[in-house]
Formats: sequence, C-alpha cells, structure tokens
Amino acid sequence: MRETLTALMVEQGELTHQLNLTNGQHLAKLTAMAELLLDSGMDLFQLKAMEQELILHQALAAKMAVKLAISKLCLQKCRPNTLISVVFAMYKEHQRMLSPMEHPHGEDFIRRKSEQLQWLCKDLPNVDWRMILVDDGCPERSGQCAQEQVEELEQGHKIEVRFLSRAIAAKEGPAASLTSTADSQKGGSIAYGMWHAARTGPTKNHFIAYTDADLSTHLGQLGLLVDNLSHHDNIIACGSRREPTSVVVKQGMRNHRGKLFIYLWKRLLPQLHNIIDTQCGFKMFRSEFVTPLTREMMETKFAFDMELLLKSQLLSPHRIGKVAVGWIDSDALSTTSELSPYLPMLKSIVKMYRFYVPAQPISDEFASLIETMNESQWNTLVEAMAEVVDDADIEAICRQELFSPLKLAREAGVPA
Repeated sequence: MRETLTALMVEQGELTHQLNLTNGQHLAKLTAMAELLLDSGMDLFQLKAMEQELILHQALAAKMAVKLAISKLCLQKCRPNTLISVVFAMYKEHQRMLSPMEHPHGEDFIRRKSEQLQWLCKDLPNVDWRMILVDDGCPERSGQCAQEQVEELEQGHKIEVRFLSRAIAAKEGPAASLTSTADSQKGGSIAYGMWHAARTGPTKNHFIAYTDADLSTHLGQLGLLVDNLSHHDNIIACGSRREPTSVVVKQGMRNHRGKLFIYLWKRLLPQLHNIIDTQCGFKMFRSEFVTPLTREMMETKFAFDMELLLKSQLLSPHRIGKVAVGWIDSDALSTTSELSPYLPMLKSIVKMYRFYVPAQPISDEFASLIETMNESQWNTLVEAMAEVVDDADIEAICRQELFSPLKLAREAGVPA
C-alpha cells in the first residue's frame, strides 16, 4: 500500500491543493488516478485504510481518487440488473450547461455527468445507469436546451428530460399537488423526478439518487451510496460534508449562516439528531420507498430535503445513513446562493414541526420566533451572532442550548 500511496501523491501534482471538478483536465487526471488505484489490485480494506491515512494530508486529488476507486469497487458486489437512476432539477441552467468555450462559467454538466456515470459502470455487467433531468419551470428554456444536447450525446438514450409544467397539467404523482411551477423551487421537481424514476424503473435492485445540476459532487461516488443502502439496510443514504473523511472545498462566507440554520432547526426536529448536513445535494433512496416518501409532501421548495429525512425517520426509524463524500463548490452560476433561502427554509421547517412532531414548550418558543421574523431581522441576527456562532463547535451547535429564543429575539430586534 505504501508504494501505491506514494505513486498517488506524486501523480496528483498541482492538484494537491487546488481541484476544480468543472475543469476537464482535472477530471481526466482524477479518473487516471482512480484507475491507478484499481489497477494496483488493492482491495476495499486497503483502500479504506489509505483513505484514513490521507485525513492527515492536504491532498485533494488523492483523497477524491481514493473515493472514486472505493465507489467502483463497491459496485462490483451488486446483484444482476442493478439500476442507478440519477435525478436533478434545472432552473436557469441554460448557461451552465454550455461548454467553457461557449460561456465563461459553462460546465457542460450534462456531458460531464454522463461521462462520470459511464466510467463508474464501465466493465460492471450487473450495473446500469440513467439520468432524469427535470425542468423546474425555467423561463430560459433549460429543458429544451437540455433536450438538444442529449440528442447529440453517445449515451443520450440513457438520459430523459421531463418538464414539471407538463406533470402538473397531467396531475402526475407529487406534481398533482402543485398549481404551477411557481410552487416549486427545486423540491417539487426532485420529488416528481424521483417518483417518475421509481414508476418507470425496476422494483428490485433499483437505487434512485438526486443531485444538483452543477458539478460540485462527482457522480463517480454513487457506489458509496449504493453500498450504504445495500449493507446497512437503510432507506436513505445521505452524502455528508461533515465526516472525518469528507473532502470539502467551499467558496464564499456562508458558514455562520449555515451554523445558525443548523442550530435553529435542531431545536425543532430532534428526531434527526444524528444528521448535520441535511442540505448536501447528494442523496440516494431505495426505489420501493420513494413513492410513500414523496406522497403528499408539504414542502416543494428548498427545505424538501428536511421533509424527506423526517418522513423517512418516522416511517422506519434509524435507517438514514451518512456517507462521507467529496464536494468541491461550483458556485459561479448558482441559482440558490443569491436567494438567501435560510429563513424561508426555517419557516417551512416550523410547518413540518407543527404537522409531524409532538409539541414541546421550548420548541414552540423557537418556532414562534422563526414565524415572527422577517428577512431584515434575520440578517440582523446573522450579523449579530456571526462571531459567536463561527467560534462554536458544530457538536455544541447541534447538542447544546447555547442561545435562548429570548436572546435571539433581542439580537434580531424582534418585539417581545
């Protein structure tokens, strides 16, 4: 193992500290490094030992390559006729789906994602893949643009473009509860896409994942999620950016907002005590559970992850798995960062608390605060608490009552 690790560290070169999953050369180097590991003959035990050893190193590409190699080895154990369906929503993705030659922030993400899936399933006769792209009511014709691209791809027959507006008109599955695409901000499309995948796919050995449209998460890691579902009897396998072996490069300065968000929702939904990274766009479900989980969802916007997790926990407790993944932020054309969705998500989580969870006095106080707060007061609270929250350990944020509802109301300027 030592010789292979040394070769891997040398091979990564300049990608030791900088890794861009939208860069074709970087992606090709990652694939080559993963193949080096696979060709070495190392087994899963040895690769996972290498993954642990790399925790101590600043070696982005090496860590990602190990994850890809482990993922592919995991799929070798799959039963015949295993299908991986991947769903993602598109809203104003008409520029990001272009190539870097066509637009400065183009990621060519449809082609890249299909290449990643093709690499993952190559030479694995028991495993196949498909992608379902759902237009979330995009005013810029993302769905039509995607269809044009898909028709030109070699693996285009494995990619399907769906339109939420048509599903609403036909009252199909979860879309039947929507009156228009304006009712959805990603959540409605993801729920519909997963429902459609379950309805049109096999009933056995079918794993349905959803991800983001961007390239922040390499789809070559999907084998890690399959393995978690297959060997731990879980309903959901959640990609997590907060585990010891997670690989994370995050742009921007949203840490204190995210931590405050976590602190507040933890006061409302203690049933999800073991989950921290609820918003990572890389989750996988057993197909047979998708229909009951997506039925009659009350949240069709950005907090939909929370409702799926909560419904899963209530349906069959302790069957939510956490999987350490690599996640390299691709934020240049994000359609969510500009929306500052934290307060709207918290208000949606309050509705979930009141609908799904037995009332508790302290939780009611936090819920009332969130219901009362407006966007200006939220921003005031974020700025007032930034330094304290940033310095707080994430375990303390999750487990301890650090701030009372009264203190937070005062900091936000919410009248008593």
